[in-house]
Amino acid sequence: MQKTIDLFYKFLELLLIFLLSGMALMVFVNVVLRYAFNSGLTVSDEMSRYFFVWLTFIGAVVGFREYGHMGVETVVALFGRKGRIVCMIVSNLVIIGCSGIFFWGTWKQLPINASMSAPVTGLSMAWVYGIGFFTGAGCVIIALERLVRLVTGRVTEKELAAFAGEDMSLEHLSERG
Repeated sequence: MQKTIDLFYKFLELLLIFLLSGMALMVFVNVVLRYAFNSGLTVSDEMSRYFFVWLTFIGAVVGFREYGHMGVETVVALFGRKGRIVCMIVSNLVIIGCSGIFFWGTWKQLPINASMSAPVTGLSMAWVYGIGFFTGAGCVIIALERLVRLVTGRVTEKELAAFAGEDMSLEHLSERG
């Protein structure tokens, strides 16, 4: 099961590379066309913005899985194992709440976004803002999985160290047991 999850995140990382490369290429080509040939591709402005939105929200899920988000590590690092576990539980509960609200807000906005289309591509705006479903659900699932492992005592010392900002290597994330 862990291999499948790791493979999924490798896919997401490749998708992030594609989105960033596509965004940079579209912007570069458009700049060259505008300055050298006094023309441009209107679709590249729109698509590069949408790629940026998707890049940001997919990257948020990948970053959350790798303990890459900002935290109050100076405070958490002062605690021992039990204090870190309590902080991690509270943190994951807050993340579940916020991500759940984000998912729900995306759900409530979907009819409005689906009724609007992008000015150049005609793409439904639900495709652009629908990434909130992935981000909200992804963060909730990761936080729930961590919460279950915290409550059942299966969290590793390396994970607690990563949560406290002490262990920046990510090899331990695939060694959950």
